[in-house]
Amino acid sequence: MTQIESPKIVKKKLFSPIWLLPIVALILGAWLGVKSIKESGIEILIHFPSAAGIDIGKTLVKYQGLSVGKVTDIGIDDDLKGVNVKVVMDYRADPFLNKNTLFWLVKPKASITGVEGLDTLFSGNYIAIQPGDGRSATEFEAQREAPAILPGSEGIMIELKSPKLGSIDVGSPVFFRQAPVGSVVSYRLDGNKQIIISAFVQEQYAHLVNKDSHFWNVSGLKIDASLAGIKVSTESIASILAGGISFDTGSYTEKAQNGDAYILYQDELSAIGGVHFSLTATDNDGVNEGTSIIYRGIAIGEIEKVSLTDTGVQFSARVEHQYQGLITSDSQFWLSGADLSLKGIKNLSRLVTGSVINVLPGTQASDKAMQFELASEAPDLLTQAKLKLTVVANTHTGVSNGAQVRYKQLPIGQITSINLSKDFSTVEYQIEILPEFKNLLTKGSFFIPESALAVDASLAGIKVKTRDVTTMLEGAISLIPSNSDTLIAPNSTLPLHESIESAQVLYAQQQMTHFTLTSIDGADLTEGSPIYYKKMQIGSVNKINWFAKTDKFNIDISIDNKFVALVKANTVFWRNDAVAINASLAGVDINVAPLKGAINGSIALGHIDETANLQITQPNLRLYDTKSLALMQAKVINLILPVSTKVAEKAAIRYQGHKIGEISHVKLNQDLTTINAQAYIYGQYANHFSASDSEYFIVDAQISLAGINAPETLLTGPYIGVIPGNSLELVDSFVAQPHANFEASVPKDALSFQLVDDQLGSIKVGTPLFFRGIKVGQIDGYQLDKSGIEITLFAHVNAEYSHLINQSSQFWDASGIKLDIGLFSGAQLETGSLETILAGGIAFATRDTTSDSNGIDATSRFPLHKNMQDEWIQWRPIQTK
Repeated sequence: MTQIESPKIVKKKLFSPIWLLPIVALILGAWLGVKSIKESGIEILIHFPSAAGIDIGKTLVKYQGLSVGKVTDIGIDDDLKGVNVKVVMDYRADPFLNKNTLFWLVKPKASITGVEGLDTLFSGNYIAIQPGDGRSATEFEAQREAPAILPGSEGIMIELKSPKLGSIDVGSPVFFRQAPVGSVVSYRLDGNKQIIISAFVQEQYAHLVNKDSHFWNVSGLKIDASLAGIKVSTESIASILAGGISFDTGSYTEKAQNGDAYILYQDELSAIGGVHFSLTATDNDGVNEGTSIIYRGIAIGEIEKVSLTDTGVQFSARVEHQYQGLITSDSQFWLSGADLSLKGIKNLSRLVTGSVINVLPGTQASDKAMQFELASEAPDLLTQAKLKLTVVANTHTGVSNGAQVRYKQLPIGQITSINLSKDFSTVEYQIEILPEFKNLLTKGSFFIPESALAVDASLAGIKVKTRDVTTMLEGAISLIPSNSDTLIAPNSTLPLHESIESAQVLYAQQQMTHFTLTSIDGADLTEGSPIYYKKMQIGSVNKINWFAKTDKFNIDISIDNKFVALVKANTVFWRNDAVAINASLAGVDINVAPLKGAINGSIALGHIDETANLQITQPNLRLYDTKSLALMQAKVINLILPVSTKVAEKAAIRYQGHKIGEISHVKLNQDLTTINAQAYIYGQYANHFSASDSEYFIVDAQISLAGINAPETLLTGPYIGVIPGNSLELVDSFVAQPHANFEASVPKDALSFQLVDDQLGSIKVGTPLFFRGIKVGQIDGYQLDKSGIEITLFAHVNAEYSHLINQSSQFWDASGIKLDIGLFSGAQLETGSLETILAGGIAFATRDTTSDSNGIDATSRFPLHKNMQDEWIQWRPIQTK
């Protein structure tokens, strides 16, 4: 039986390899498309003034010889002022197409300085590109000329300033020792006075240009003709044709940087021919253009120009380059001619050739613009070594200019000039001490004048001493050295005393410490008045100065240095009385000052309690009239009073009866209408009563039927009252009023109000207010209203009776005697108390009980009735405080 094979089942593949071919083709096509788009180029637009030399499809864009683009189209711009050139740039140039990228047309150009763009003769014109920075851009403006520095050029750019351009042009070479190292790249006008030339020095030669290099013009030929022959000099043939610039390296100090500016000199002599400076003199005596400048007999320079100035003559001078080290800021110049004297003749040839200028080199550094004074004679070579001093005297001693300065009759110097001080208070002698005697001048030294003739007469006889003839003719001053080892510095000031004795007195004063006291008067002091501490003299008065504008005094005093420690923050000064008498029930205390102080006046020094005022930081330099005022640290104030015031010295200043100061001096002013009173306010009250709004007034006795106001002034005389102010501003001058403000006598806790009447009658300040016959207040003041119809009376009720008055109160005049006579009623007599009969008075009655709703204040006004109504006397409300 034949066996039949079972069928094989084969699974069909889902993906056939044949499909890889179209997928690879698709990927390759996409890559080629992307690459084609990417490398298709970047289209930009360049605006040129004209299309001359530019061809579509031919003109290339090159960067350092490499083609990076091509012109694809040219069109005229909209305003017909140029052409727009479309260029397709290589896609790799995209990073360089920025806002500040430059384009320009390169074409062949021939000039004296050379041929540019020679390669374009074979390849044709092309557009050059110089990459720049900024944002990416596609539109550009072409440059008319190539940039000063082309891409790939390394070096430095410098600027040269010249008054004119001359033969120099763009491309003119820059030489160093006749070797070309750079060229001129551009020039421009700077205003209307100079031209700025930009020059480029190649990188390998940039190190030759320093900060102090000199540049000069080498254009053309220089011909110097003289008896010695004709000399022709030039830098090179190129500089003859195109001009040129040359320079030197300078001093190799600091290398030049891009943008450094230099002066372009006319020639090499002007650039490095020497140092220029100026000399000044009062006149032109023997100096002309060409006058030689001599150093040790060798001519090193000459005067180039002479010109007039506002103060004299100015000479422009030049010293040759190799001698410029001789001219420094402290060099000295003087005019020298032929010298004819009894000793012989010097420099005879100068009678024919003229004077010359000699120079003495200095030691300091040179300045850029040096100016010197031309002296008429040679300088003193010892001047720098001499010690120059100023000697000061109160009066001229008679010595002459040029007189000798001596030590032990040996000359050690001389007086060089004599002048008054700037404030005309002293005489100043300028002296010079020879170098070998400098060590004699030490701190504390002084001078005295020498007398040609000295006579000393005494009981022992007469001595006459004379000096040499020089002293008699010129005078002299002698040095009195001190024991100090500290040398005097140059230009110091030393005193010239009349004698050794006067110097000793001054030395004693130098051992004192000086202070200045202020006082309202001269305090009966004189120069030399002693200053005591516990009756021991510790100093004296030096000088008393009076100031007319303020009518005050400054007293200069000296305290011996060993007692200076007594002058502390709590120190006070007062005037000593010759005799002080203090009488009381305990006895009589008589204090007599020392005899010298009693005759010449004296000052005492004392101390206040250190705990009294912790804010004191400096001594009080005021001279007080008395010890008590000093110890209380009284403050001085000034009061202006009416001329009718009878306030006298020592009158009290009171606040509510308490004495807080006193009047010191009273003086009639020149206007004859006021009195000026100087007063003291005791220290602990000074700030309260020095406020700018404090009120001062005169308190005097006032006698009336009601009694006597301020009766104590009948014995003591008028005094000054004061009301303290609240201002933070402190002053020391006030105008006192004839009487106190009506508010001054009102107690602070009183209840004030106002009454209104059409007549004042017998009412005055102080008229009492009665309630059921008891005085509860008074009238404080009155004034006429602006309308002239009513009189306002200002009144108050004492605090303990303030609850008796409210808005229901009625007031009537209770003054004098009221008599009412009628035909049928007969005569009716109405009187008050004896006080109201004599001095007048005002009574009131209140209808309602006082409460918060019917209370009154200082602005409340009540009518003042002539008579009392019967019903008012019947009012009897129960009042409670």
